[in-house]
Amino acid sequence: MVATHTLPLTGPDGAPTLTGLLADGRSSALFAVVAGVGVALSTRGVVDARSHAVAGAGLLVRGLLVGLLGLALVALRPPVAVILAYYGLLFVVAGPLLRLRAGALAAGAAVVVVAGPVLSHLLRAGLRDGPGPQAGLPALADPGQLLVTLSLTGYYPVLPWTAYLLAGMAVGRLDLRRPRTAAFLLAGGAALAVVARVVAAVLRGGGQVPEASARHYGSTPPTTWWWLAVDDPHSGTPLDLAHTTGTALAVIGLCLLLPRVLLWLPAAVGAVPLTLYTAHVVWLAQEPTDGVPTLLRHLVAAAAVGAALTLLGRKGPLETITGLPARLLRHHLSPATPRTSEPGRG
Repeated sequence: MVATHTLPLTGPDGAPTLTGLLADGRSSALFAVVAGVGVALSTRGVVDARSHAVAGAGLLVRGLLVGLLGLALVALRPPVAVILAYYGLLFVVAGPLLRLRAGALAAGAAVVVVAGPVLSHLLRAGLRDGPGPQAGLPALADPGQLLVTLSLTGYYPVLPWTAYLLAGMAVGRLDLRRPRTAAFLLAGGAALAVVARVVAAVLRGGGQVPEASARHYGSTPPTTWWWLAVDDPHSGTPLDLAHTTGTALAVIGLCLLLPRVLLWLPAAVGAVPLTLYTAHVVWLAQEPTDGVPTLLRHLVAAAAVGAALTLLGRKGPLETITGLPARLLRHHLSPATPRTSEPGRG
């Protein structure tokens, strides 16, 4: 993600750079799938209606806080599309789904991969083309339009992006300690990514698929159904969603197979994603990127902060702030644990 924000994605001739080939469209998808994994892991204790209500309320509050933070960051006019408001809505969407099993979540992800872009294509007929300006805090004055932006027309529209959330939640319901699970994610994700690319290439060979003259962030134009056959990064089509979901699953599987000692630092950085992402966006808003030097500064800073907080046993400040209301809700809404008599005291 940091590389896509700080390095060129295309060269002077318009061809993708190495960063574009490896990370463009895939890093944000991995970010969203891992968010779904985190939601599933943090709500494994949801087994009945009461615990579901408590966990759902916590996710709702967290989603609202993350969303407000994302809208506020837009005021800094950063040179990147801020994803947090869309993430906040994804957390809200996750609330009703917390008791679904892995199979149902995986099936839902497969359905949304196809149906999400199709439904978006239909609903966006007559709406403006492209994501337009980023939604900031003033957008709260028109909540209906803000919901349309976040779910349909924005840079990371939640309607098709729910596929990433569901896929990640399905992964989080699996036994991730088993090497067989990791191997399945690696092989299955890689196969899905390859098949999506092959199908896209075959369809392009037919001559009906439009050639994009500009990047279509979030969703392709609803002018012809053939737009749904492209697989450009961030196009939000079935083939784009399938490919990037596959690459995300493969990365997760590969990481699960690696020795833990190799993952200590990435895990330390990944433990404070909200704090580090926010700092990254604020930094870019204040200091325009100068390529590799900016990339290295951001990576070293992220590694240092993540490692320090892990060694101190502390959460990131924004993780603490957004998680506090959820913890208070659980404390007040969860039933009190009855005291048990101590042995020999009757």
